[in-house]
Amino acid sequence: MPTQQRRERERADRESLIIRVARELAEAEGWDAVTTRRLAERIEYSQPVLYSHFAGKTAIVTAVALEGFAELTAALATARRSTTDPAAALSAVAHAYVGFAQAGPALYEAMFTLATDLPFGPESAPAPLQAAFAELGNVLGPLAAGRDLVLFIEVGWAALHGLVTLARGGRLDPYQQAERVDLLVGQLLAVPPPYRP
Repeated sequence: MPTQQRRERERADRESLIIRVARELAEAEGWDAVTTRRLAERIEYSQPVLYSHFAGKTAIVTAVALEGFAELTAALATARRSTTDPAAALSAVAHAYVGFAQAGPALYEAMFTLATDLPFGPESAPAPLQAAFAELGNVLGPLAAGRDLVLFIEVGWAALHGLVTLARGGRLDPYQQAERVDLLVGQLLAVPPPYRP
């Protein structure tokens, strides 16, 4: 293998290692525990090597968030494809979204709460963010019925995010989360089309 290709592969491997260790540390101890010093110790490279890959903690969180959006997209797509019934698909996707957030709280926090370099918005968002939004659109789009599709998807997403965030913050009984998701799905399915005189 040519030297340049080997170096690129080694660099990519180190980046993956940094991201993996940051995720593990964040899930175990929270994001405050993720410092460049601790990461350098855990990956057994110097801090300058770490900084040659990422400008700082925000860049690491951004990389973790991008991985998270790719994983969320895969989870939502799998849930959507589990049925051909549109109502069942919406329910499966909504439960998959909440399950994803519950399974990796630090990952979800990186994606939606912590400061990152990720631009949100239809045109400026990176591909993994757009793909996750599109998966929500695949099940919510058919329900938009004459409404602004992007706004309708955003409201559905915001409702799911709100349930996750309130439950995580101890504001909602965690034992009734599935019932809340079912209620939200029922409301989204029952939304009448907009009145047009």
